[in-house]
Amino acid sequence: MKILITGGSSYLGRHLVPLALPAHEVVYTWFQHDPLGLAQGRRLDVRDGTAVTQLARTFQPQAIIHLAGSNRGEDMENVIRRGTQNVAAAARAANARLIHLSTDSIFRGDAAPYDETAVPTPVNPYGQAKADAETIVQTWPNYVIIRTSLIYSLQEMDHGTAWMAAALQAGQPVTLFDNQIRNPVWVYSLAQACLELAAHDFTGILNVAGRQVLSRADFALKMLDWWGIAQRDTLHIGPSTGNQWPLNCELDLSLATAVLPTALPGVAEVISNAHVNTVNQFTLRA
Repeated sequence: MKILITGGSSYLGRHLVPLALPAHEVVYTWFQHDPLGLAQGRRLDVRDGTAVTQLARTFQPQAIIHLAGSNRGEDMENVIRRGTQNVAAAARAANARLIHLSTDSIFRGDAAPYDETAVPTPVNPYGQAKADAETIVQTWPNYVIIRTSLIYSLQEMDHGTAWMAAALQAGQPVTLFDNQIRNPVWVYSLAQACLELAAHDFTGILNVAGRQVLSRADFALKMLDWWGIAQRDTLHIGPSTGNQWPLNCELDLSLATAVLPTALPGVAEVISNAHVNTVNQFTLRA
């Protein structure tokens, strides 16, 4: 297939692009920098509708996997909303299948587990912007919205763990929340699912995450252990307070289990098999 991947420089994108290249004709985009440094990379601001549509018309992808976004910065909401609107328009112009990455943060976290029929109930600007992006994507019939959770790898430290490690090693306070519940997802499972869905006939919303449900504190401790971060004098574990963060966002994975051949291992399973892990270890069920 000809696949356009927006946000190829993102954490997921850096794993997805190399996985896609052997079997597909790929163009990926980046905005600030290109850590992959491949000939298939193109600088693109997804807020620029003309540039997005022009790239799609030139490359003529059969599928667009939309990963580009932001969860911080002054223009976060603009990148998410306008960027998604432009990418959806480009998919329409190229008659391409659209795979859109969403998040469990669109939920308040008071009605878990959430299946694909659950209506977004965001509690902060990021969640609201991502919920709005889902509505935009659904204006193009040939779409899949992937709702996922915390993305991690055992080969490259994820952003959240990297921040914690740096803060702890610098003696700065770090609080891990024990009342925020998630389904952390192994990056290779999620990347493989994106590629499978690009060629699949499924349309609609699909929860794709790890099958092990953990508090953010438990997940963070497993990551710190894996990466050998022993300095924890300034680490505190406790509940998050206020209503600006969702609490239990557990996702129901029944539909994904039925639709996808890719397995969705939990964190403990991935770690326990780390000594024999390969990129494709969990792509097919036993």
